Amino acid sequence: MAESLLTAATESLIGKLASGVVKEASLMVGVHHDLQQMKETMVLIKAFLLDAEQKKPHNNALREWLKQIKRVISDADNIVDDFECEALRRHVVKTYGSFTRKVCRFFSTSNHLIYRFRMAHEIKDIKERLNKVAVDGHMFGLQMIHNDTRVVHVREMTHSHLDPSNVIGREHDKQKIIKLLRQDGHDKRLSVIPIVGMGGLGKTTLAKLVFNDTTIDECFPLKIWVCVSNDFELRNVLIKILNSAPNPTEKKFENFEMEQLQNHLRKTLQHQKFLLVLDDVWNENRTKWDELKEIIDVGVEGSKILVTTRSHLTAAMMRTKPSNSYLLDRLSEEDSFSLFVNLAFEKGEEKKYPQLLEIGKEIVRKCEGVPLAVRTLGSSLISRVDRKEWESIRDNKIWNFPQQEKDILPALEISYDRLPSYLKPCFASFSIFPEAQSIVTIHCVNMWQALDLVPPPKERQTINDVVNQFLRELLLRSFLSDFVDLGTVYEFKLHDLVRDLALYVAKGEFQIINRSSPKIDEHVQHLRFTDNNLLDQDLVPTGLKLSIFPMKATNEAFLNTLVSRCKYLRFLELSFSEYKSLPSSIGKLKHLRYLCLGRNEKLKELPNAVCNLQCLKTFNFEGCIKLQEVPTGIRKLISLRQLYITTRQPDFPENEIANLTSLEDLRFFACDKLESFSEGIKLSSLKTLGICDCRNLKSLSFHVVTNLEVFGIANCGKLDLSMGLDNQIPSSCLNLVNLINLPQLVTFPRWLQGSMNTLHCLEIIDCENLMELPEWISTLICLKIIRISNCPKLLSFPDNMQHVTSLEHLEIKDCPELGKRCLRQDWYKISHIKKVIIHEPEE
Repeated sequence: MAESLLTAATESLIGKLASGVVKEASLMVGVHHDLQQMKETMVLIKAFLLDAEQKKPHNNALREWLKQIKRVISDADNIVDDFECEALRRHVVKTYGSFTRKVCRFFSTSNHLIYRFRMAHEIKDIKERLNKVAVDGHMFGLQMIHNDTRVVHVREMTHSHLDPSNVIGREHDKQKIIKLLRQDGHDKRLSVIPIVGMGGLGKTTLAKLVFNDTTIDECFPLKIWVCVSNDFELRNVLIKILNSAPNPTEKKFENFEMEQLQNHLRKTLQHQKFLLVLDDVWNENRTKWDELKEIIDVGVEGSKILVTTRSHLTAAMMRTKPSNSYLLDRLSEEDSFSLFVNLAFEKGEEKKYPQLLEIGKEIVRKCEGVPLAVRTLGSSLISRVDRKEWESIRDNKIWNFPQQEKDILPALEISYDRLPSYLKPCFASFSIFPEAQSIVTIHCVNMWQALDLVPPPKERQTINDVVNQFLRELLLRSFLSDFVDLGTVYEFKLHDLVRDLALYVAKGEFQIINRSSPKIDEHVQHLRFTDNNLLDQDLVPTGLKLSIFPMKATNEAFLNTLVSRCKYLRFLELSFSEYKSLPSSIGKLKHLRYLCLGRNEKLKELPNAVCNLQCLKTFNFEGCIKLQEVPTGIRKLISLRQLYITTRQPDFPENEIANLTSLEDLRFFACDKLESFSEGIKLSSLKTLGICDCRNLKSLSFHVVTNLEVFGIANCGKLDLSMGLDNQIPSSCLNLVNLINLPQLVTFPRWLQGSMNTLHCLEIIDCENLMELPEWISTLICLKIIRISNCPKLLSFPDNMQHVTSLEHLEIKDCPELGKRCLRQDWYKISHIKKVIIHEPEE
């Protein structure tokens, strides 16, 4: 399905060619006219590609033509990016002068002439290749389609977690499962109940309905949900179970030995009647199952395990007795149609379109009772009332292809085809994430921004806003599962069939290298390596744009080869590696937009050459606890939007940071020798500031928060947030404030009063000496959420707390006196709040 990703790549390149940066640089080099001719040719090619997408080519010659287009578009994209790099480098030289002889030589007159000659030669070659493929397009009978009519019609989201009212036709199944769970067997063995059925039937949805039912809460004091997927290694499953169980001491089980894991899990389950859900199990190895069952069979009589699986062999192996298995059937045609109508129309609107309803019934029949198929197709028709559009789905040839049980559902493929071209490469990029991983907004921001999969933000918009909009559109098409809206951040997963679709459409573009698939595709551009032992590949594609290294990576020779050979890298992920240094040649990766070295605990120094990466937007060396200092010249990274820092230097180069005028997100972690920011961090662009584990930090200028939206301070034992206060309270834009483990916090910092018109959420955790909240808290007219945990000296709320009328959510935990007082004599202060959660102290 290469043509679907090609259209988006062509559109992106056309947009770049129209940008002011490329125009300025190309005029300077004297190739502007040539680039405009390239742009006109690509507009023609894009028109052919839109038709090729709809025809789904099976002709070998046409597929070869598409491969040629892919190569020439990729090469053209690299050339256009080169202009952007050139413009940024010139800006740095103009701003800071000839800061090194090397750069001075780079921008000498003779070198400029060489650059001009080289670019002119490469552009001429690209033009000739583009013209050839444009002419060849007529040979295949392709029509020219100039407008992509596939637009996502956005409607308001109604839920973030599972909403039972959105599930149709499963009430009978739910009651049957609950009856099986509540049955008390005559034997004392741990009872196992599998829900078995083909992919897309809604086994996980049904298990969630059961898990969240109030009658189940009454039966099982302890409930644990674990998504297993293909990973049934005993150690990993034990860790997942422990991570999902109540964990008041917040232990990190990943570092436990097997014996410790077993003992801790037994202790967790003993003397409790529990329900354990093992979702999406594929294991058919009885030995592995017996090992796990022996460890967890320690609960009170009546404890149950609920399993969801596609495999009848797995179900037969795990179930306690044959009558315990629950075979999930397809939805009835009536329920399928009700679900389809709910998704395709706004409430009540379907009555206006009787002809569409008749076509809809025929589409639903083709879905054969599979809810996932019904959902994706129904979602793709939101507010679409063109009869021909509905008929094109009903009559699509994909329905006629022979289907095997493990094939991608035709309905999913049709729904993908109907996505606007700009969403297709974003969806394909999900294939690079590990199976069953939770994906959050920042993952998409980092990748999509680095690979130019999203357009630049408009005025008063951030890249985060653009990405969230794309994710909402994919959610409305039912491509995302377990979707949680956390305000400015979204979290979600992919159904395994949807991930299969992502792998299918991304083939040849994105690839995960693992033991079962160790060979690198010759033309692949985005690679994830899962094992350190796989970093010995002789053939690394020179056109590589994304590379994600495995944890504990140590192969320096491979890293050197990759950096020197793959000069067009945009995204390099080296987190949790064990490199002591980076090759200085990394400074030649002038196209690099994302460089992550997070938690690289052996890294002692960074080459100053990284400061030559003027396209870099994200630079993360958080948790590099042996790093002596920030590289000299970091001010030259003028495109930076995210900077995460760990350093051992006592004086931070604030004047360097002050020049990063595009910086939106700045975080300091474990800078143990840092005592203060003498000048404050004065960046008008900064939206997020986080400071964590800076144990000797004593003061922070309150002016730092003036333009921030998100502000978090954690584990800074010597920091006094009230220091540096004068008589004037600055106005600020704060939306979210987290104050965690700050023993010096006794009274609330007055400068927070400046965010009275913006503050939405306030979290105060482990501030053991905080005595009171201020009277002026009533002036925070937008405050909706307060969470307070483990603040034992905080005894009551101010008398005017009931005047905080905007407050909707209040949560109090491990504050014994405050909790008691609120439930008794001070209830009148908080009775107006919609949701109040006061955790009773543990005995």
